[in-house]
Amino acid sequence: MFLNHGSFGACPKAVLAAQTEFRRRMEAEPIEFLWRRYEEPLDRARNALAKFVGARAKDLVFVPNATTAVNAVVRSLELRPGDELLTTAHDYNACRNVLVEAARRARAKMVVADVPFPVGKPEEILEAIMRAVTRRTRLAMIDHVSSHTALIFPIKRIIRELEGRGVDTLVDGAHAPGMVPLNLRSLRATYYTGNCHKWICAPKGAGFLQVKRDRQKFIRPLSISHGANSPRRDRSPFLIEFGWTGTWDPSAFLSIPEALRFMGALLPGGWPAVMQRNRRLVLAARKISCRSLGIDLPCPDDMIGSLASVPLPDAATTDPPGSPLYLDSLQDRLLAEYGIEVPIIPWPAPPKRQLRLSAQLYNSLPQFRLLACALKTELASAACQPGLGR
Repeated sequence: MFLNHGSFGACPKAVLAAQTEFRRRMEAEPIEFLWRRYEEPLDRARNALAKFVGARAKDLVFVPNATTAVNAVVRSLELRPGDELLTTAHDYNACRNVLVEAARRARAKMVVADVPFPVGKPEEILEAIMRAVTRRTRLAMIDHVSSHTALIFPIKRIIRELEGRGVDTLVDGAHAPGMVPLNLRSLRATYYTGNCHKWICAPKGAGFLQVKRDRQKFIRPLSISHGANSPRRDRSPFLIEFGWTGTWDPSAFLSIPEALRFMGALLPGGWPAVMQRNRRLVLAARKISCRSLGIDLPCPDDMIGSLASVPLPDAATTDPPGSPLYLDSLQDRLLAEYGIEVPIIPWPAPPKRQLRLSAQLYNSLPQFRLLACALKTELASAACQPGLGR
């Protein structure tokens, strides 16, 4: 029983078949595919994705994942000693590490806004972020949907407030495409990155980066390649450099249009119906979980998409996770004893932890009822053992 769509998504067979066909064509005629015809399907995929996320295709490039995009942006900045890089307590660890390393190299400063959770209203998030802004703040990296706590941040208002203070925004929208409606032109973030392998259900390794037109000349890919001295004038250096960083398998990017088509055709109402159905399911699931745990809902319904986090009793140990992507012993027991795969996230730090629920079209309410019963049993068992579950 898979209740962890949010971590890596799940790619439908029809989309994998499309990817296999791209790979077949590439291996059958690699010169034709990668040299002569490469940009044609890449542009088609970019145009389809740009339409879906409300962006100009010329402002959008493909990257393997959001972490790669964050690296490309932050490592392109010319930071000076004393500059401040702002993030929040809800950020994704891999992306925070990018800021940490950039600050170390430049002798800049990392500032972490203490955004609360549980939280009562979106304004608390906005206020916590703005309190951390100073005249030295150079860049603010803000989640659109936080990975650990599953909160939808009031991202448009945050961008506007930061813009008014002269602060550039790098939005980590890893979870947003396919979960919430997007209009990136309207958002006006300086930089926005998202993953397509999560809620769009594209193959693994399909992400994107959007950069404002006036900043594109400053942002370089992590791998400097042929595009750095290209004499071409038919497209921007931004598209040229990110379009080819070395020999790679572009089939995940090229399969995005099929993922958009396939997922959007699963319900009569198309993508809006998919998003609404998943949101309704996860809201019902977290009510069941909170009722079973005897706790209040940790945030209002309007701050939830198709992910939801629920605080759990403290873990029995403060040992670090056994994997970069967490492996709590409770998560292992739920899988071994009940066949339930669901993440237990050590946030904000062990022994504190969160249960994160994901709802995709293949999930159903009875699955979440079974999870609630299993959790109640396991937590009661832990509480009966001396020193555990406190």
